[in-house]
Amino acid sequence: MKMALSSARVILGRHALHRNVMKTFDNSQRNVLCLSSNYSTVNAPLINNVQADNIFGTSEEAPKKKLSKAMKAYLERAKEYDEFIQREKKEYQIGKRHLANMMGINPEEFTQEDVKKSIEYLFPSGLFDPKARPIMEEPSKIYPPRKEAEFDESGRPFHSFFYTLRPNLYECLYNMIEELEKLNKLEDEELRKGLLPNAANKINVNTSSWLSQTDLQNLFLEDIIEKEYENFINAGERLINHPYSENAREFIMKYRVTKTAQSGGLIILPLEYDNQGRPFVIAKDSIRKTSEGEVKLLGNGSGKITINGKDITYFKRIQHREQIIFPLIFTGMQDKVDVEATVRNGGPTGQAGVIRWGISWALRSFLDSESIEKMRLAGLLSRDRRSRERKKPGQEGARRKFTWKKR
Repeated sequence: MKMALSSARVILGRHALHRNVMKTFDNSQRNVLCLSSNYSTVNAPLINNVQADNIFGTSEEAPKKKLSKAMKAYLERAKEYDEFIQREKKEYQIGKRHLANMMGINPEEFTQEDVKKSIEYLFPSGLFDPKARPIMEEPSKIYPPRKEAEFDESGRPFHSFFYTLRPNLYECLYNMIEELEKLNKLEDEELRKGLLPNAANKINVNTSSWLSQTDLQNLFLEDIIEKEYENFINAGERLINHPYSENAREFIMKYRVTKTAQSGGLIILPLEYDNQGRPFVIAKDSIRKTSEGEVKLLGNGSGKITINGKDITYFKRIQHREQIIFPLIFTGMQDKVDVEATVRNGGPTGQAGVIRWGISWALRSFLDSESIEKMRLAGLLSRDRRSRERKKPGQEGARRKFTWKKR
């Protein structure tokens, strides 16, 4: 009877132990109790996870996360593009060395300018027809740039500013703030020493300008709206205007471009003086469409505009009047010079274009080189050679055809 009770206790103890072990599998530690015929429910020791898994046969490897087809294709494209660019760079360097050896120049001193001169020498037909000349440039300049992979296999973005939708732009703005804080700390340190900033501590950017919105988009490989571009310019101007901005020159010049020199063909008209000693310039051969004329610009004036003996109301439409005064407003000379224009032929649009170009051309004699360069970049010094296309014979107009009727 005692043996039956003891065996019953062992069986019940084993059932209770099994229930306890199954409960412990839900915990993070995965500690279980060992089973043995000599163990009781009171003094059962703990074993590690591996032993428990081996005992109960519950060992399973963690399932690998499956990648979507879109993610696989994205990663493959990014990898293929990187490999392609690296391969092209190696081939470019090899070809550059071969070309240097052909020209008898040290490959280590062979520059891109030497490459162009060598191609012109080896392919003389390209001297007359540039399209016939082969191209040998850095692969990054020939092939359109693309963003590198932005996600890993799990879909996590690499860039910390990814969710701003324009990570490169916002990273640049963040770096601008960091540079500004560094300059502020430098200024505080100098003030503690009793030193005040001077002109040499401030960067001179008169010979450069900020990258245009299009150039900035090409640099960051991101679509930038006008408002964001304005924020970029405002942050950059704030950095430039700091008294110690010279210390951030390297960072600032990354996003500025040097202004191109004025073309040597644009000869500035010399100033002449009338009987009253007033300087004046006459811009001749001004044409637009079928209109032609000349513009006389007098210095020490008050902004008076005379067109064929009449004032600016010679033009009825506001648009034509704005075309005429725009060069004066752009250069800030609207109250400093007088304009006397003589125009003939054509309509109001052509005559307004004649006066606009004549004023811009003559203003160069009253301005410094920096203002002239700004006018050139704004397109005020370029002739508008567009004209009305002639009517073609057998047609209703220049491009329009007669209506075809079958019956």
